[in-house]
Amino acid sequence: MTERPLGFDTLAIHAGTAPDSATGARQVPIYQTTAYVFRDADHAAKLFNLQEVGYIYSRLTNPTVAALANRVVALEGGAGGIACSSGHAAQIMALFPLMGPGKNIVASSRLYGGTITQFSQTIKRFGWSAKFVDTDDLLAVEHAIDENTRAIFCETIANPGGYISDLDALARIADRAGIPLIVDNTTASPYLCRPIEHGATLVVHSATKYLTGNGTVTGGIVVDSGKFDWSASEKFPSLSQPEPAYHGLVFHPTLGSMAFTFHSIAVGLRDLGMTMNPQGAHYTLMGIETLSLRMQRHVENAKIVAEWLEQDPRIETVTYAGLHSSPYRKRAEMIVPKGAGALFTFSVKGGYEACVKLVDNVKLFSHVANLGDTRSLIIHPASTTHRQLEEEAQIAAGAGPNVVRLSIGIENVEDIIADLDQALSAATA
Repeated sequence: MTERPLGFDTLAIHAGTAPDSATGARQVPIYQTTAYVFRDADHAAKLFNLQEVGYIYSRLTNPTVAALANRVVALEGGAGGIACSSGHAAQIMALFPLMGPGKNIVASSRLYGGTITQFSQTIKRFGWSAKFVDTDDLLAVEHAIDENTRAIFCETIANPGGYISDLDALARIADRAGIPLIVDNTTASPYLCRPIEHGATLVVHSATKYLTGNGTVTGGIVVDSGKFDWSASEKFPSLSQPEPAYHGLVFHPTLGSMAFTFHSIAVGLRDLGMTMNPQGAHYTLMGIETLSLRMQRHVENAKIVAEWLEQDPRIETVTYAGLHSSPYRKRAEMIVPKGAGALFTFSVKGGYEACVKLVDNVKLFSHVANLGDTRSLIIHPASTTHRQLEEEAQIAAGAGPNVVRLSIGIENVEDIIADLDQALSAATA
């Protein structure tokens, strides 16, 4: 008789944790320590040779941080994963074992503005590059892939517009090209979507957002499906060939489905140092315990607010994929059947100036550069998160001058609508 798998809500509370072996503490302790005492010289040597799993130094591994990574791995249905210092760190950590000078990724043009900047500007300093395409145009995605492409990158629910990516179709393209599909699942969370079930190889999260849920933590997660054959070609030498930065160890043949995870710890975290702090990991673990409850309320509120905005004469368009009028509604039913998330945009009659007045007049909403909080949040991307982009690129990313982004919280929905109503009145008077 096979053991019955645990449900999502149970995993959100129990996965990756057990009562502390030293004290019996039921909640995961904050292991606020830099280093760990070795039993003897042989034990230390085995840890450094990856012959034994354990703790060496908190830049690499820490019990609290490991518990968080293991919990998100369980929720995503992955084989292994790591927690790191931010969502942007998670993106670099996901790419690090795959890339090299002259290599590129094919990325969605509808990404968070900071990600577009990271991929279009910052990664050039590593000798990497990105080709931005509309991932709804599958033929364009295929044509963008060349012999130096090492991954396709998209978001499950695109930030800021709330557009839904066709993960299954993108995964098929990636499989034919022999490269991984990397999916940023931040705005959906594993409650709404598990990208690995749609063919993704790697899943990244900004734990800062829905996973923590209360605006207290900066953190990132990378989850590996464990299903990709890194040795099928010569495209990924860091995993399939002797690693000079680790005594010539060949990670994939030696470590199998855990190759990516161990490389990310033994080489990535060791040398890049994008470490998550244990207190932040502890806060995120506590946040995840209520993830299901929060996401249900987020989605419920977002749908009501989007429907109200769609009927308001002061509004031109609403991008929420859960609306009957949305061109993404059918796809949302396949990719995020529990709901289209709580992040979307709307365009205001009156353009840029009306949007600025709107965000200046909200009272319940918080005007911040964040999303996924229990509180309702608002921002004008063209003047903030996407300000560094040219107007054409802003529009392509769904963040044009007349667009406002909402992250709907879990307050009473009547209060959310009342605040938007009075702020719109002030903005369009």
